[in-house]
Amino acid sequence: MYWNRNAVGRRRITAALTAGVLLLTSTGLLAGCGSKLPDSADQKFPISEEKPTQNANPIQSLSRVQLLNFTGAEEAQITPSVPTYSVSPGLTNVMNTDQFYLPDDAMNKLEENLFVVTNSYGHEFFELYESNRYNLVPNFVTVDSMMHTYHLYFSLLLSRTEKNYLSDGLLDLSKGMLESSKAQYEALKGSEWEEAARRNVAFFAVAAVLQDPSVQIPDYAADLAEVEVERVNAAAAIDTCGISGFFMDYTQFIPRGYYEGDQVLERYFRAMMWYGQVNFGQKEADMSRSALLMNLAMADGNLPTWEMIYTVTSFFAGASDDLSYYDYTPAIEAAYGGLPSAADLPGSDKAFDAFTAAIAAMDPPAINSVPVWDGTQDIQEQNKGFRFMGQRFTIDAAIMQKLVYSQVKEAPDGDKRMLPDVLDVPAAMGSDVALELLNQQGATKYPGFTENMDRLRSTIAEAPVSAWNASLYSSWLYTLMPLLEEKGEGYPSFMTSQAWQQKSLETFAGSFTELKHDTVLYAKQVMAEMGGGEIEEVDDRGYVEPEPEVFRRFYLLAQQTAEGLDKYGLISGEDEENLSRLAQLAKQLQTISEKELRDETLTDEEYELIRTYGGNLEHFWIEAVKDKAESDYLETQEIPASLVTDIATDPNGTVLQIANAMPQEIVVVVPVDGTLRLASGAVYDFYQFTWPMENRLTDTQWRQMIGEWAGPDGNYYWEGRDSLVKPAWTESYRSELW
Repeated sequence: MYWNRNAVGRRRITAALTAGVLLLTSTGLLAGCGSKLPDSADQKFPISEEKPTQNANPIQSLSRVQLLNFTGAEEAQITPSVPTYSVSPGLTNVMNTDQFYLPDDAMNKLEENLFVVTNSYGHEFFELYESNRYNLVPNFVTVDSMMHTYHLYFSLLLSRTEKNYLSDGLLDLSKGMLESSKAQYEALKGSEWEEAARRNVAFFAVAAVLQDPSVQIPDYAADLAEVEVERVNAAAAIDTCGISGFFMDYTQFIPRGYYEGDQVLERYFRAMMWYGQVNFGQKEADMSRSALLMNLAMADGNLPTWEMIYTVTSFFAGASDDLSYYDYTPAIEAAYGGLPSAADLPGSDKAFDAFTAAIAAMDPPAINSVPVWDGTQDIQEQNKGFRFMGQRFTIDAAIMQKLVYSQVKEAPDGDKRMLPDVLDVPAAMGSDVALELLNQQGATKYPGFTENMDRLRSTIAEAPVSAWNASLYSSWLYTLMPLLEEKGEGYPSFMTSQAWQQKSLETFAGSFTELKHDTVLYAKQVMAEMGGGEIEEVDDRGYVEPEPEVFRRFYLLAQQTAEGLDKYGLISGEDEENLSRLAQLAKQLQTISEKELRDETLTDEEYELIRTYGGNLEHFWIEAVKDKAESDYLETQEIPASLVTDIATDPNGTVLQIANAMPQEIVVVVPVDGTLRLASGAVYDFYQFTWPMENRLTDTQWRQMIGEWAGPDGNYYWEGRDSLVKPAWTESYRSELW
């Protein structure tokens, strides 16, 4: 990112997990624990530019543990064969229009597009479906509602794992590394290694104090550590980090997402963010000394805990593209003939030179997540260094990094693309509609944008399925990809318009918002370079959004989530059963989708599944949120679907916020057994906007802004919603009822 100078486990980790982490040989190589990953598995996408080096790096990185293997049956080959249909003026050939109140604008869009999205009162997705069941309104089962339910379980399992296992493990790791670093300091006092050792004592003291304020900071490191603790807790601005010497965006330490409001998780958030942000750069020899000492300290009994935390978080969010223990330790062993003791380091200049030469030949990170001055040359090399627990490489961040300044240049009118657009991601993943919308918004005026986008689209299109296997994060994106495909002849007529393709983009964006919200701690954030009567017999048979490949991939994703966590004993039998039920529901929806596309009539049991879909969703919601409820009776307004997160930073003072408000209603003209009818379902209500970086929004603030929760004074401010503007590309299919 460019900055304008003028702008301002518990210890009782299960035996299975411990055994998995301790599968180490005497040289530190992992044995029999998953496939070998010399680099981040996500980096199978060659998105970063390859730069030739004079000498190939002879150092082989250590193997990583991999929990996910996203495999399964190949995509079913279905020839869609739904007859084309249309509606008469006033929808006179649609059987149940009397069940809906639709003003003129909504009726016009329904006639034009065969669907319309309108307001809804519910706080959760299942509420609309349950209302439909009681009122005998046909249900329209949406991809949105299923992806939202997966988000509920993903966030539940990740937060529970963090709180019950990783938080205590991280504090133990920080304290262990602090003690090892203090011993190194004592051994190195008076040598040229003393300052590097002191720096490490301060670094680990900061992390320990962030989780446990009672930890004592040694006097000789207090001047470094105490300032950093204050800055992290203030989370107010960009400043120079006293540990690393790099600029650091301290506003990233604002606890947000599901971490907000839980003291254990907030403290874990700050400590983990500290480990992910601080970079020990290679440009200064003393920083490399600190990195070398850390690797020795990790081998001093701290490695199993570090690897447990790294492996489990990588399963959820992906591997880091920063250089780490896996890269630096083999370089130390090669240079020193093994792992030296701290006391043997002074006077070993030749070995240290060999070590620095080896790490200099390693690849830099693909994503820049720190502020740098406008005009800084070779940013990747400038930022190359060691991170103790680096934030994670994600495909979407790599995409967006290539589409902001200075990867794209200043426009002729002097404008710089300092922030990406959420449409960048689906456009790079193959959506022609998203690309055209970006063109209409002016993205192509920036020199280099079109060339970079073309390169990204080609790379991703050619990537094998195995490239999406690295984590639940990347597999979540993979599950969404079929939404981006244009639906042509043979699909239900409501799916064949550009308006539907744009609605699918909102489904993608809404689910993407939940993904980024759930992984806000781990996923690297892109930075530009600074600057009352008898019940009538009613035919209420409904319809499933026919996206069979999405549901197939969803089935695999839910299965893999349960299996990966079960492998290391990090999931309860109850949660495993719920994920299995969710996977089976997706499998049933896949089968129904395939039948619909073949224009086959569903069985009575399948229509009943659609009719009672809301009850299934309600069960999953209760199971996913019951731990958060303040009483035995769950209110959806207390734990709603709405949320917000930030995904990119312009270090000149703003962030890009993406958010979902309360679920909205979609009304669709669908063909059922030779008749046309209106069916109703729940969809995302997506927003994108810029916001001051020093006030990165929390879910509480967002829910108060949209009038869903009372403000600090106890009043509801509904007018806040009026100041929010939907993306212009959603206007073609949306109609406000009030």
